[in-house]
Amino acid sequence: QVQLVESGGGLVQAGGSLRLSCVASGRTFSTYVMGWFRQAAGKEREFVAVIGPSGSAPTDSADSVKGRFTISRDNAKNTVFLQMNSVKPEDTAVYYCAAGYCSGSGCFRTTYYAYWGQGTRVTVSS
Repeated sequence: QVQLVESGGGLVQAGGSLRLSCVASGRTFSTYVMGWFRQAAGKEREFVAVIGPSGSAPTDSADSVKGRFTISRDNAKNTVFLQMNSVKPEDTAVYYCAAGYCSGSGCFRTTYYAYWGQGTRVTVSS
């Protein structure tokens, strides 16, 4: 079992930055692929970024956030981060971290993640 707790959300102006954190319980954090997803009001949950167990492959991000968002992890602290720069109003959503086992494009899908946090809300004002 893995429990995930996100933090760092809030209200930010367009063009600003936020850093989301997700702390995991348990000793097996370093074996999981970690992902960030987001869900805007009235929309389906969508992939944002993924990072492999050791910080390498599979590591990728959605086209909509490439060059602006960076995912990283600190296995010694059981924590995964999402650095959000140059945010836009369309980034407004509840952001969720997730843990699972996946490879390739499977990591872009919610199906392959067994554990989810409760979410942290990000609101970007224009």
